[in-house]
Amino acid sequence: MAYKRRKASLAQPDPVELARNMAGIGMILASDRNEWAPIEETLLHASVAGLEHGDLRALGLLTDWMEVHHLRVNADALVRLVLATDVPRIRAYWSAIALWLSRDRRLDRLQHAYIGPDIDLLDVGTPFHIMRKGQDPRFVGSPLRVPSGALRHRPGDIESPESLVRHHAGYRNRVIMGPTWRSDVWTVLEKSPELCAADAARSAGCSFATAWQTVRDFALHRSIPPEGRVFHDPSST
Repeated sequence: MAYKRRKASLAQPDPVELARNMAGIGMILASDRNEWAPIEETLLHASVAGLEHGDLRALGLLTDWMEVHHLRVNADALVRLVLATDVPRIRAYWSAIALWLSRDRRLDRLQHAYIGPDIDLLDVGTPFHIMRKGQDPRFVGSPLRVPSGALRHRPGDIESPESLVRHHAGYRNRVIMGPTWRSDVWTVLEKSPELCAADAARSAGCSFATAWQTVRDFALHRSIPPEGRVFHDPSST
């Protein structure tokens, strides 16, 4: 059977699983953390929880996380996920994030994810609250109207890169290799070293060619004695 790239998963996890995933990628919550949580899918699911299910705490954490960690995001993966949804509020939020973080040119494709009239964050009272308190400066000029104070802004609720790199393998590999499909395949292989190139590609959501070369390099790296490796491979212990 010919290789087919895995389609991005948009199935929303239950609140407990989502909390574990959010904690796993560095959002400080009173939850166990999934240290293998997929970064971009967790970001999308947090935006769904905030915009579709009214969990403004999740949306506030997500927005603060993007401010701290956006340079470690696989932009291609995030763009694919966002453009796969037809929910206007979700697309408006990510358009707003891309406009706010416009210095990260990798996110430019998200700026036009939503085209249409402005959308209010709150179902009721957004114009009143904006009149009283003004707009959240992070969303000014974007298609999402967010009153100041509607989203809690607490950077201390987000783990620093120095902390997150210690326990999230995918984040660590992106620090080493860059936020690329190659680093994501490497992470998949650290978790499941026995995977063939096609299965690794499906798991990471990337092309077969990227996975095939990474599988070869991963096998070469594992053949080197631990004391001679440039960086530690957790799957070898």
